[in-house]
Amino acid sequence: MAAGQIAPEPAAPVAAQAERQKLRKHFGRFDILFFLLCTIVGVDTIGTVASSGAEAFTWLIVLAAVFFIPSALLTAELGAAFPEEGGPYIWTSRAFGRLAGAVNNFLYWITNPVWLGGTLAVSAVTAYTTFFNDGKDLSTPAFYVFALVFIWVGVLAAILSFDVGKWIPTIGAWSRFVLLGLFTITVVVYGIQHGLHGFGPGDFSPTYAGFVGLVPVLMFNYVGFELPNTAGDEMTDAQKDVPFAIFRSAALAVLLYALPILGILLVLPVKAITGLGGFLDAIRQVFTVYGGDVAADGTVTSSGAGTVLGDIAAILFILTVLSSGVTWVMGSDRALAVSGYDGAAPRFLGVISSRFGTPVRVNILSGLVSTLVLVLAHQLTNGSAAKLFGAVLGLAISTTLISYLGIFPALAVLRRKAPDVPRPYKAPFPRTISVVLTVLILFASVQLIAPGAGDHWFGANYLPDGWSYDERWKYLLTEAVPLAVFVLLGVLFWALGKPTRTANSLSLAKE
Repeated sequence: MAAGQIAPEPAAPVAAQAERQKLRKHFGRFDILFFLLCTIVGVDTIGTVASSGAEAFTWLIVLAAVFFIPSALLTAELGAAFPEEGGPYIWTSRAFGRLAGAVNNFLYWITNPVWLGGTLAVSAVTAYTTFFNDGKDLSTPAFYVFALVFIWVGVLAAILSFDVGKWIPTIGAWSRFVLLGLFTITVVVYGIQHGLHGFGPGDFSPTYAGFVGLVPVLMFNYVGFELPNTAGDEMTDAQKDVPFAIFRSAALAVLLYALPILGILLVLPVKAITGLGGFLDAIRQVFTVYGGDVAADGTVTSSGAGTVLGDIAAILFILTVLSSGVTWVMGSDRALAVSGYDGAAPRFLGVISSRFGTPVRVNILSGLVSTLVLVLAHQLTNGSAAKLFGAVLGLAISTTLISYLGIFPALAVLRRKAPDVPRPYKAPFPRTISVVLTVLILFASVQLIAPGAGDHWFGANYLPDGWSYDERWKYLLTEAVPLAVFVLLGVLFWALGKPTRTANSLSLAKE
């Protein structure tokens, strides 16, 4: 092989041919659009963003321009040019080899059961206690019952065949439209009746502390365009439908984030906004226009239609966070299953159910990991919902973003490595897009593990919710140790995939 020439990617194992035959084409253009809306528009982090004040709105717009739109362009090309089942795993392994694909894909997968069992489950519990339990914490047994039902309903939805399971993202997308639309309209009514918290142009000025605190969580909100491609072989027409859905969901997502964040800032004082309950508190307060009042100390009392609509909003909120978890589990579980039958993970995991057409074994594994995360996080934080939310969210964001260190550079590499592959859509400036996105991801990942690094690590401006400066080493360990373990497990999965790779080599040698 000539110097500088890239070695060809090994052929797909024989196992892949058998498993791919079990997949069914149920994924149409609008299914992909609704799936993407559930993937990208999450309500669990709206309070976290809004807690940074008016400059949150500034960074939201800046990141939309320099990160969100470029990542949409990148994914539209990769998703249409390489539409096979497995999506980001396929792109990364073709660009950098199966070892890189295995580690990257493990990080891409593991973040979702961690997120489902931690951040999303706690958000659902908080919505229930805020609106149905007078703000009182659930007892430990009741907490576990509610959270475990939430987790396993999500797992069951992921197990169902896609022609049934895809209705969860559809319902979740409409829940977002109704919830965020109703909230935005109600903010206007509330402002007319009670006035709003004002902020001047100077409050929108960007700061480095705001950049450090907001960019990682905004990136976490802004990634996911590639997720439908994990079900690439289940799409009816991936090459046409992927770019269509990506560009329409991108426009809707920015709008669906911007309006509620602005609404929260208009209704609540910044000091009263928390990462966990900020959005829920704002809903409860503005809905008093339909019945109820807000005392001078900020205590909210709902009554009549305010109570009814608040309860409906809480149900929509729970459906929204559930659908976020379901879509990500559906996608990342498929990617892990593909790596299993491609020789980059244990073959046991690379099995598609003949009955459902879904990776049931990986789905169950995700449910078990989510359950373990829920129990461990609850014990390590002594039952503190705010600490649990913050620690698990930080871990979920860091593992998610780091996995894009394999996905984003793949655009430029595959342009060079596979120039003859038909590309129905081609992103402009592929090398620039790959470099800019990768640098932003690197910076955000460092700040998640060590907030404020480069300025004042764990200083007053960089403290995660619920944590103090004296707990900085404990926080660092809760982020860095699991991340290191996940990387090692990715390498282990690749090693356990050797028999599948070997079987493929033997099969090729016989031909």
